[in-house]
Amino acid sequence: MARSTDGLNKMTGPEKAAAFMLALGEEYGRPLWEFLSEDELKELSSQMSMLGRIDAKTVEKLFVDFAAEVSSVGSLSGSFDSTERLLGKILPEDRVSQIMDEIRGPAGRTMWDKLGNVNEVVLASYLKNEYPQTVAVVLQKIKPEHAARVLSVLPEDFANEVVMRMLRMEAVQKDILDKVEQTLRIEFMNNLARTSRRDAHETIAEIFNYMDRTSEARFLGTLEERNRDSAERIRALMFTFDDLANLDPGGIQTLLRNVDKDKLALGLKGASDAMRDLMFSNMSERAAKILREDMEAMGPVRLRDVDEAQMEMVNKAKDLAEAGEIVLADSKGEDELVY
Repeated sequence: MARSTDGLNKMTGPEKAAAFMLALGEEYGRPLWEFLSEDELKELSSQMSMLGRIDAKTVEKLFVDFAAEVSSVGSLSGSFDSTERLLGKILPEDRVSQIMDEIRGPAGRTMWDKLGNVNEVVLASYLKNEYPQTVAVVLQKIKPEHAARVLSVLPEDFANEVVMRMLRMEAVQKDILDKVEQTLRIEFMNNLARTSRRDAHETIAEIFNYMDRTSEARFLGTLEERNRDSAERIRALMFTFDDLANLDPGGIQTLLRNVDKDKLALGLKGASDAMRDLMFSNMSERAAKILREDMEAMGPVRLRDVDEAQMEMVNKAKDLAEAGEIVLADSKGEDELVY
């Protein structure tokens, strides 16, 4: 719904400035954009992207002190796309990409504010590949409670080394801090913003994950006839029961502790020999013996029931991954985290 003129009084200063710049457009706004500082550019662009629709009367009231051709601009709508189009006509392409990636990324005015809104598992998976001294600088800049969660997720030896560096650290020079901030922005934040954008293939892959194998095969088969590329892309994005084989031993053991024993027996009843052996090898000898006996005692089972049990195991694995208790690797074996 468009904002009315009454809503103008409730708009904040930054929101009014964002509406003003959107209404000015490229021709009239260019001289103003060129005078804005780095922080002002980011703040204004962020406000524009979240502005929503504003009716023509509100725009006219906002521009009451300006020229007639500006005040008659009509209704406008602030969104990611409209903001990106406008910036693209004013600023260099790489600068626009940087600003939009930061807007789409975690909330926060500064880099350190943004890091505070990144899941600790995601942040730790990036920092574990950096130098301990760099990680020490980062953890000193973010909130203590978030730093504590990140430290608890990092590999133990690495985390201990980071703590020692923090203890020995003196005041960090501004040029070093600026370099760390720039590296985080280029190598982490921008990539995080880009990977967080979901397209239709990702949505459909998630839907297909919840289907039984017969329905899944039917839909994928039909799609493959019409658009082979899309079908292959969706298939690559799906996380299936067979992908549980890519869990590390610790992940498998965590999953086994959290799955209902009856569902586990039913799910493995329809699994491949390799999957069964993998699961059994991560149990105690006694637990594996009991599970085998339970599976034998079941006799013939319906495929639909097996599908449901396997789906429950997959969903439990996703829940554990989201909680940071296990890591789901993709089917290619790459060390990519799934959230």
